[in-house]
Amino acid sequence: MQVKKPVLIGIAGGSASGKTSIARKLYSTFDKTNSVNIIKEDDYYKDQSHLSMEERVKTNYDHPFAFDHDLLLEQLDELIEGRSILKPTYDYTIHTRSDIVEEVLPTDVIILEGLFVLENKNVRDKLDIKIFVDTPADERFIRRLRRDISERGRTIDSVITQYLTTVKPMHDEFVEPSKRYADLIVPEGGRNQVAIDLLTTKISSILSEKMI
Repeated sequence: MQVKKPVLIGIAGGSASGKTSIARKLYSTFDKTNSVNIIKEDDYYKDQSHLSMEERVKTNYDHPFAFDHDLLLEQLDELIEGRSILKPTYDYTIHTRSDIVEEVLPTDVIILEGLFVLENKNVRDKLDIKIFVDTPADERFIRRLRRDISERGRTIDSVITQYLTTVKPMHDEFVEPSKRYADLIVPEGGRNQVAIDLLTTKISSILSEKMI
């Protein structure tokens, strides 16, 4: 049974802080009846197919302007109204959207995770629960280095350069200050089982109230 309005959970935090780990743990808890979806802000990077590869590489992907938040908000509204969407997907190896779109059906719980889901006021105002994942910078960098090399085809030098020129400065300017909007600050991401349990209890409570 679909509740009247889904519970929207926003999970923000620095790059490689553990946002996805928390989202997946919550997903595994509440998806027994297909009642939860995860929406990744990263899939809403702006389309750059009209640019050359050289121009795409120069984009600051750690600035809010790199994202199509208008489309994200439009599609969130569709899901809130109980309508399915065709969500874009992003290909990190070519620095633009892929040709693949994913159909996302409306569910009781929508988990939105990404760098700027608390920084953007229009997105933030739609959220029922606002979470910030707070992980030390050195640990985030090591995780990002491993991930970008193994999953996104990057070189060590390119990861280091991007971290120093855009990732860290943009984190300090936009991501870290958004922590003040959080209802819950979670140290250490998905390894914080106490926080996961608290979130699970809270979501269950909200769902029960909405079903009445």
